[in-house]
Amino acid sequence: QLQPVESGGGLVQPGGSLRLSCAASGYTLRSYAIGWFRQAPGKDREGVSYISSNGGRTIYVDSVKGRFTISRDNAKDTVYLQMDSLKPEDTAVYYCAAGSDLATPMTARFWPYWGQGTQVTVSS
Repeated sequence: QLQPVESGGGLVQPGGSLRLSCAASGYTLRSYAIGWFRQAPGKDREGVSYISSNGGRTIYVDSVKGRFTISRDNAKDTVYLQMDSLKPEDTAVYYCAAGSDLATPMTARFWPYWGQGTQVTVSS
C-alpha cells in the first residue's frame, strides 16, 4: 500500500521559511497527484496546494498564493512545498496526500493515501 511520508516541519518565526517534502518507499509518487493539506487544533482539514501527476496543473488556496510554491522532482521521486513569508495563522499539522488526478482536488475526503503529518509552528 502506498504510504506517503512528510518531513521538514519545525518551529519558525513569522516571515521565515520552511520547505516540506513528501516521499514514499515501496511505490513511486511519479504517477500520482499530490495534495498538501493542513489542520489546526479545533479546525477542519484544509486544502493548501495541489500538483497534478505530470506537474502541469497546480492549485493554491487563496491565503497562501504568492507565498507557497509546490513542485515535484521526479528524479528524487519527491514533492516539495516551499513556504515563504510564514504567518502565525499557517501554524498547523501539514499532511501530504496521494491519489488520482482530481477535478476538485482540495476536498480531503477524495484522497485515498495520507502521510502521518508534520508539525509547522510559526511563532515569535
